[in-house]
Amino acid sequence: MKTADRQPSTTPSYFSPELAARTSASDIEMDGGTVAYWTYEPVRVTPETRTILVIHGFRGDHHGLLRVADQLPGMRVIMPDLPGFGSSDAFRSGQHTVEHYGRFIADFMAALDLGPDTVLLGHSFGSIIAAHYVAAHPGTVTTLILINPIAAPALEGPKGIMTRLAVLYYRLAARLPRPLGLSLLRSPLIVRVMSEAMAKTHDKELRRFIHGQHHAYFSAFANRESLLESFTASVGAHVAEVAASLTLPVLLIAGEEDEIAILPDQHRLAGLLPDCTLNVIPGVGHLIHYETPGQAAGFIRSFLKDHPA
Repeated sequence: MKTADRQPSTTPSYFSPELAARTSASDIEMDGGTVAYWTYEPVRVTPETRTILVIHGFRGDHHGLLRVADQLPGMRVIMPDLPGFGSSDAFRSGQHTVEHYGRFIADFMAALDLGPDTVLLGHSFGSIIAAHYVAAHPGTVTTLILINPIAAPALEGPKGIMTRLAVLYYRLAARLPRPLGLSLLRSPLIVRVMSEAMAKTHDKELRRFIHGQHHAYFSAFANRESLLESFTASVGAHVAEVAASLTLPVLLIAGEEDEIAILPDQHRLAGLLPDCTLNVIPGVGHLIHYETPGQAAGFIRSFLKDHPA
């Protein structure tokens, strides 16, 4: 495996001036492909400093969780772009399944020599990947944090109809001629409708920032095939199905108005986990990482203080 320095990401005005100084960006060669990852060093190392490995959600990349990393200046945060998204290559062999992404986490942690004191954090689809990884590899991390976790089957319940429409959308885009399919997937109108539906804040400037982030990064995927495989994985699994195997301390951070990972499912998931802390943020939906990163970071610091390395 080889590593090479990358230029750090630029930081918009919604980030602190200190974030750029904390940032280093690198590439690592894994299984014949390039994985891009970013490291945010702590401003000052203290006994409470932990290394947090962050797994982003579907169609996102490391930019999505950047505001949360910014609110954790005492932590070392490592955020890869998952294979097939952002600046990382798609898997060269094998499909983009939950299990394959789990193997990626194992290989990535081994390559960076990340031990069991590492905190694993997953958002949305990343919560599925992280939870299934921990269930299959007990003891490799000792604390798990899930933000907007996918707590129940996506094809069941009130959201099932919208999920089935999304399945048709991704399948159609994969079967159309390539230029037409990519145009459909990267349609600014469809991305904006999605962004408007998920954003709950009434702050016009923050909404503008969120829409800009989705416009800039939501269409940064490797190809239609890997995107369809990842989407199929995202709606075919959930955290609750492995909850009994997650015997380590787990922090759930849920949005009161989340229409994708609805609150009743979060409470049911909390009841299935052997050692769980559930924090609910009022007035926010599936975009905790954009709208209320300070509150999320506060819950993370408190949780890690209660569960030291």
